[in-house]
Amino acid sequence: MRMQRDFLLFVAIATIAATPATMPTLAQTPSAAGTEKHGAASIPNISGVWTHPAFPWFEPPVSGPGPVTNLSRWAGQGPAGPGGSLQLPPSKVGISNYDQLVGDYNSPILKPWAAEVIKKNGEMSLAGTTVPNPSNQCWPSPTPFIYKLQNMQMIQQPDRITMLYGGYNNEVRHVRLNEPHRSPLKPSWYGDSVGHYEGDTLVIDTVGVKTDRKYAMIDLFGTPYTEKLHMVERYRLRNYDEVKEALERNNKENWLFQGDVWSRHRAGKFLQLHLTIEDEGVFTTPWTATLTYAPAERITEGVCSENRMEYYNNRESDVPKAEKPDF
Repeated sequence: MRMQRDFLLFVAIATIAATPATMPTLAQTPSAAGTEKHGAASIPNISGVWTHPAFPWFEPPVSGPGPVTNLSRWAGQGPAGPGGSLQLPPSKVGISNYDQLVGDYNSPILKPWAAEVIKKNGEMSLAGTTVPNPSNQCWPSPTPFIYKLQNMQMIQQPDRITMLYGGYNNEVRHVRLNEPHRSPLKPSWYGDSVGHYEGDTLVIDTVGVKTDRKYAMIDLFGTPYTEKLHMVERYRLRNYDEVKEALERNNKENWLFQGDVWSRHRAGKFLQLHLTIEDEGVFTTPWTATLTYAPAERITEGVCSENRMEYYNNRESDVPKAEKPDF
């Protein structure tokens, strides 16, 4: 229900401290260029804390296939009010309505079975029922659902990248540099991520995201994924003029629940992620999106499982539980 979303949004806000036109070819292993040893001077310094406070989180591409979007809209934009919402009536125009998450099941990128899953979730949301997802059930967030954790700290080391995510929870991704994917590959919560640098761009390739789990979805509309999910992330530092168009698309599509945190950093640098996703089990074609991160101050602790009692529903969230003790 709305109270549940409002509570989770409050926790998320409390923890805040402060597109290429062509589709890239996807590859399962780092490129030959990526396996070369880079000198320190050639590696971009993208370490730091970054934030992207927008629900949902994908910025639509300039052209070509993009992510599933919300059929329910708010005819307005602005930060969250006292109730954790814009508290506007549903509309056909405007930004994504966080109170009604009705994914566009007619999107041409969806295969029929996936479209049916999204349609049923939308019907639940229209009926006033909160659709369970990794966030509101305190489960690990599969990649790319993990982007809902709007704060991210990037830590660069010579042989690895560590990504700390913060918001309503804390989660961690590990990226091995200049290595192939493991073989045999064991699926995991966040998948197997390997990376390399291409000039001023950090490229991360992810496969093997765990599917035999509850709430296996990539977005707030419950878009499913299969064992064929493959992600390529390209991170690059950009100035304001270079990300301005992406921020305009963000402002037209997503709810900026903390307001515009990007404009105050016009004189600085932004960390822009260009994302390509393919999953032959779910999508008819690869699609792209961007996320443009603004500088932030720090990642604060947040443990969703400590608050598993839903006092507004008088029940516990479906957090992971061991079948038997591990000792």
